[in-house]
Amino acid sequence: MNSALTKAAEAHAADMVDEHFFAHDSLDGRSPFDRMKAAGFKGGAMAENIAVGYSSAAAVVKGWMNSPGHRQNILNCTYTLIGIGYDSGQVKPEWGNGSWVQDFGG
Repeated sequence: MNSALTKAAEAHAADMVDEHFFAHDSLDGRSPFDRMKAAGFKGGAMAENIAVGYSSAAAVVKGWMNSPGHRQNILNCTYTLIGIGYDSGQVKPEWGNGSWVQDFGG
């Protein structure tokens, strides 16, 4: 666990709920890498997984592992640090509750 990555992940999960959007880039144009660096992360390798509407951590991880790109981030040995963010609110009513973010660094 890395505190800067956790700070970035938690803030993005909350932002997606508060502003009702689902994307890697924030509505203000910041990329995941911008947010991780702004939170104080100093590493060079970074990646992000996001998801909405899953009812549990086990369900969202299963979803990510069934997605080739998300799975690649989780299994990439370059990433030795992680930050996890969750907000229980709704991004969009039709998607259900829960905004999930994994920020990876190395």
